Amino acid sequence: MTKVLVVQARFYEKIADELVNGATAALKKAGAEFDIIEVPGAFEIPGAIAMASEAGRYDGFVALGCVIRGETSHYDYVAGESARALMDLTLEGVSLGNGILTVENSGQAMSRAAIDQKDKGGVAANACLRMIEVHENLLG
Repeated sequence: MTKVLVVQARFYEKIADELVNGATAALKKAGAEFDIIEVPGAFEIPGAIAMASEAGRYDGFVALGCVIRGETSHYDYVAGESARALMDLTLEGVSLGNGILTVENSGQAMSRAAIDQKDKGGVAANACLRMIEVHENLLG
């Protein structure tokens, strides 16, 4: 059975909860087993995935978080570096779905996170499951 680790950033708790609801619904629908761990923010997600990947207990990972633009350049660093680090992991062969939202405001975030709207948590979980299939098909 497929085993997935969902790594969620809790910085924006309500948004994180919505993303997790979507991801877990998609994983349950697919019959996948999953665990959930929490990290403080989006910047910490790639590190947690890298550590868990080294442990070898999971077939894939779902990264869930949100970065909302503020008044400083902090947004650019967190959004860019977390995306770069996740891409680096995929290039190393890690199967993952990126559900880190990068938005201008909390309204955009909730629209993207809510299951009855854009359900980006579910989208990320399905991307993870598909990448696990691709990995299995290419590498056996």
